[in-house]
Amino acid sequence: MNKVEKKVLDCINIDEMIGYICELISIPSMTGDEKEAQDNVAAKLESIGMKVDRWSLDLDELSKHPDYSIEVDRKEGYGVVGVTGKDEGKSLILNGHIDVVAAGEESNWDYPPWQGVVKDGKVMGRGSVDMKGGLACAIYAVKAIRDAGVKLKGRVIIESVVGEEDGGIGALACVLRGYKADGAIIMEPTELKVAPAQAGALCFRITVHGLSAHACVREEGVSALEKFIPIHSALMELENRRNKRVDDPLYANFKLPIPLNMGKVQTGNWPSTVPETLLAEGRYGIEVDEDIESAQKEFTDALDAVVQADPWLREHPPKMEWWGGQFKPASIPVSDPIVETVVSAYRDTTGSSPVLEGVTYGSDMRHLVNVGDTPTVLFGPGDVRDSHKPNEAVLIEDLGTTVRTLALSILRFCGH
Repeated sequence: MNKVEKKVLDCINIDEMIGYICELISIPSMTGDEKEAQDNVAAKLESIGMKVDRWSLDLDELSKHPDYSIEVDRKEGYGVVGVTGKDEGKSLILNGHIDVVAAGEESNWDYPPWQGVVKDGKVMGRGSVDMKGGLACAIYAVKAIRDAGVKLKGRVIIESVVGEEDGGIGALACVLRGYKADGAIIMEPTELKVAPAQAGALCFRITVHGLSAHACVREEGVSALEKFIPIHSALMELENRRNKRVDDPLYANFKLPIPLNMGKVQTGNWPSTVPETLLAEGRYGIEVDEDIESAQKEFTDALDAVVQADPWLREHPPKMEWWGGQFKPASIPVSDPIVETVVSAYRDTTGSSPVLEGVTYGSDMRHLVNVGDTPTVLFGPGDVRDSHKPNEAVLIEDLGTTVRTLALSILRFCGH
């Protein structure tokens, strides 16, 4: 590292950054209710000298875009983007989502989920991993560059986006507003691995029809639950076949690189009544370079094979819908300059080379790459396994590594 880079790293205030992460955690910005948190981030970006663009999302206009998808009944959404630097060098987007999932039963948490607790070298609370911690790292990387008095040749854009958890309308809105760059980093929890690829995930809904009857004459009815069982078995067999044929070195360490998950099943309305309807919702994993329509056909063919083998289902076919979040896959070459920049920055920060690996979850990367034509890599603190569950927590050491890596990446990619 040169003198300028060392000066910037010396200006990173880890304790202040941790305090800000706890402040963000204390705002319960669940998907669809992000305004207070977005106002907070906008004020923070202004405080570090960034020019801030704030706007209300035009939900009706966004819904017309082919990459629009949503699960939450949303009445509003807000975009927040901070910009600093000049147009004399390359431009870089740092993207993070402010929305979080619900905390669930708070009695399952050791500490209040909406407080932000520092203990045992970790920051604990809903959103610490996914992904307020990563967003704060981007903000404090830019702040350190400003505090060091370094002037960037290129432009840095920090995007605080909404709605990532249910389809990514915030990131899509940023792209459509014109925010594109020579490269981008999304601070998703990658365990500090550098991820130039994300698998896809399509949400689906299956409605199975049966025939109700009193339980005392159960044989005179048709249980929608019993008709669903062979459907579930066929889809699990489909998952097995599809994952066996994945041959991508970035996914070599995953047993299920493209999982098929049945996340929600509802049936029946009375203990003594044969259930006449079953509703199942889940997500269907998609390979990085897989054709979406072919993958969908493989799913519906597996479903149809069950239907054709059952006389009742043939006469009363289930209703199949692609619904909710539709996360298409995305990837960039490992030789892309943004990948090489993050790898070198991580190496100089830690003294070791990072792992290059794809992620199995959907993210906003697809909007930046596929719609915005911006080469994008995922890199951030924490493990996705710790998100969406009680006692979500991120290591302070990983936060420090992330903010330092981001600061060096900005300096080297944008120039100074």
